[in-house]
Amino acid sequence: MLYLDTSVLVAALTNEPRTSEIQEWLAAQPPEQMAISDWVITEFSGALSLKVRTGRLTPAHRAEALAVFASLTEASFMVLPLSRLEFHTAGRFADQHVTGLRSGDALHLAVAASHGLRLNSMERELVQAAEALGVSAALL
Repeated sequence: MLYLDTSVLVAALTNEPRTSEIQEWLAAQPPEQMAISDWVITEFSGALSLKVRTGRLTPAHRAEALAVFASLTEASFMVLPLSRLEFHTAGRFADQHVTGLRSGDALHLAVAASHGLRLNSMERELVQAAEALGVSAALL
């Protein structure tokens, strides 16, 4: 089973350099094999809001992307709730300062590790940190 971090979904649903490639990759994955967390839902909205604030996305396109994301979430993704244990694990991961992990990324890793899932991300630093911490990960 695959855990998708927010970078994958932002790239798939907004206009980015690798949008077509990521959309093709997502379409090739069996829906029952893809998971996100409640944190991805929060972070996705925040990422789109940032794009609107910086002029890289119009409010209309943001609304469109949010609607598609909601449909995808309902139809294709298992949504994993966050537990207290995952927050504590994320804290332990973030304690490893040499990895350069940010707290949100540490939470992604904790969820993937907790459920025995492979993290899929477009962020090289996150995948490198995952590997250093013994969490299965793949760079897209």
